[in-house]
Amino acid sequence: MIRKGVAAVSVVLGLAGCAQHGQAPVQEWVLAPGYYLQSVGGHLDVLRAARPIDDWLNDPSTPEPLRRKLVLAQRLRAFASDVLALPDNASYTRYADLGRKAAVWNVVAAPNDGLTLRNWCYPFAGCQGYRGYYDEGQARAFAQTMPTDWDVAVYPVPAYSTLGWLNCAGGDPLLSTFIGYPEGELARIVFHELAHQVVHVPQDTVFNESFATAVERLGGELWLQQHGSEAARAEYAVFDARRQAFRELMRQTRQRLDKLYASGASAQGKSNGKVEILEAFRASYAGLKAAWGGYAGFDPWVAQANNALFAVQAAYDEQVPAFLALFEREGRNFNRFFDAVRALARQPHGERLAALRELIPANASGAVAPAHSSVSTRSM
Repeated sequence: MIRKGVAAVSVVLGLAGCAQHGQAPVQEWVLAPGYYLQSVGGHLDVLRAARPIDDWLNDPSTPEPLRRKLVLAQRLRAFASDVLALPDNASYTRYADLGRKAAVWNVVAAPNDGLTLRNWCYPFAGCQGYRGYYDEGQARAFAQTMPTDWDVAVYPVPAYSTLGWLNCAGGDPLLSTFIGYPEGELARIVFHELAHQVVHVPQDTVFNESFATAVERLGGELWLQQHGSEAARAEYAVFDARRQAFRELMRQTRQRLDKLYASGASAQGKSNGKVEILEAFRASYAGLKAAWGGYAGFDPWVAQANNALFAVQAAYDEQVPAFLALFEREGRNFNRFFDAVRALARQPHGERLAALRELIPANASGAVAPAHSSVSTRSM
């Protein structure tokens, strides 16, 4: 489900938090030296594993399926800069085989009666709604230390961005954790991560992630229209329809949970209501899954669905309709679109939210977070 993230040099910024639904987030400074050592060491290991794509292509031992994906990635990288006006730099010109299923694992937590992510605060990086680890065991061990009255989740993140800060060191490499994605999804993840290098607003990752999600959607569809095979377009259409149906189910469930937690119900009433809402969510998902012929791609997310995961996913959805509307307003021109987004990024938080709200089409299912909200933060 949630697949991407942003990383700073000194801290794994695997994924950002979401809008805070009326509650002030609990904040905790991360001071343990060991955490920062694993963050720096983990990223250095990724950089050491990376080799130029041409080296892999010239190596006779490179498997043919990987070779084809790397050639495709080179084409996607050129398209990103030439057509989408995304940064033209060293990122995604190298490839690293990590030998594991995820680049990092994120720990997220929210109260068992709210959708406000717990924040961890880092020097330079600010406060974020997650803690990232390069080792799954360390992530799960930390999750076990969380208070029992919090919903906690650990999930894999296949890609993250260093925001262009490390292009002098070779940039962000393609990773084995996502290189095997279908063509449309590989395009989306590359375009998403490069979009983070266009604009980044500290401590407003709902803005950051929604913008990058809009870019990945626009860019992925444009790539398939211009260069995708009929088979690739058909494969993408099937998966994207499932993704949109599942996102809508999640959005509706978030709304029900948010309404419940904001009500005057007793603690027991909220607990009982939460159980009913999550049971209804799983029942509706079972219906979707049956209609999809048993497709189980979202099963891992559903298996641990809780307040923390619903809160995180909102970061990728809430402001996407506004950014898509802004793209249309700017004549579907990526350079003009990016300039307009940069102008929004320079505005104070409240003014930025107000401007985004004005862009939302009347029939859009997404919504911009209310002005009182704050942020600490595949997408499906």
